[in-house]
Amino acid sequence: MANLKEIKRKIGSVKNTQKTTNAMKLVSSAKLKRTEELAKKSRVYSEKLTELLTEIAAKMQASNANGIDNVYFKKTQSPKVVDIVFITADKGLCGGFNSQTIKRVRELIAGYKAKDVKIRLRAVGRKGIDYFKFNNIELNSEIIGLSAAPDFKQASEFISEVAESYVSGETDKIILIHNGYVSMIAQEIRQNQVLPVDTSKLEIKSTSTSELEVEPDDDDTLLDALVKRYVEYTMYYALIDSLAAEHSARMQAMDAATTNAKEMVKELTVKYNKARQEAITTELIEIISGMESMK
Repeated sequence: MANLKEIKRKIGSVKNTQKTTNAMKLVSSAKLKRTEELAKKSRVYSEKLTELLTEIAAKMQASNANGIDNVYFKKTQSPKVVDIVFITADKGLCGGFNSQTIKRVRELIAGYKAKDVKIRLRAVGRKGIDYFKFNNIELNSEIIGLSAAPDFKQASEFISEVAESYVSGETDKIILIHNGYVSMIAQEIRQNQVLPVDTSKLEIKSTSTSELEVEPDDDDTLLDALVKRYVEYTMYYALIDSLAAEHSARMQAMDAATTNAKEMVKELTVKYNKARQEAITTELIEIISGMESMK
């Protein structure tokens, strides 16, 4: 009988867990829909911003045989210092979402260290921060709460500080890593070179057919302003993309957990019924044996 009570207790516990994981799945699903809409709107703005930056950069490149003479576009063949900005979630229970990002960061660190390049880490999200602190790896800057609730002002301030170190010459390259949203069932690690601006990504052509007219003296001023906004929005969009991927990963993880809980309840129920049948059979045998002994 004690065994029956224990099995029944386990069934109740698993059912409660199942309710929790199913509720978390529904919450993540609802949040994902909202974040998806925000990501779509943000993507349109990002594309238009990139298009305008490309036009200005193409105009400057066409007027200068040596390429774009701007600090944000300088190419360093052998960087000495690289800043890695990475985004993880503030919470867990989302499968391998955070571990995949951390793995890519570790791979990048190992690759650069093999070339004697100094790495400076800039962390967004509690999970990544906790991991690297636990492993005694220094973080140059960190922020918690931004990955869970992307805010343009906060994102701008965070990445602007990193960009200033690039302009001042403290670092030669800034790389942004996050786990991005592909679909409701898929995420992928995205690695972008924030600075210097990767002209190959902008698809700048040797000649510009743009009708955009800018005074020569204003080229640098306008380009600097555009690059600044481009960097800020790249960070902000990465946060939104990461949040959508986080909700997607958590929804998958909770769906799998709910399914596993259902299977466990089935197995425990079968086990409970077998144990109950055995107990009933034992009682019947004892009753029959008792009656036989009284004859």
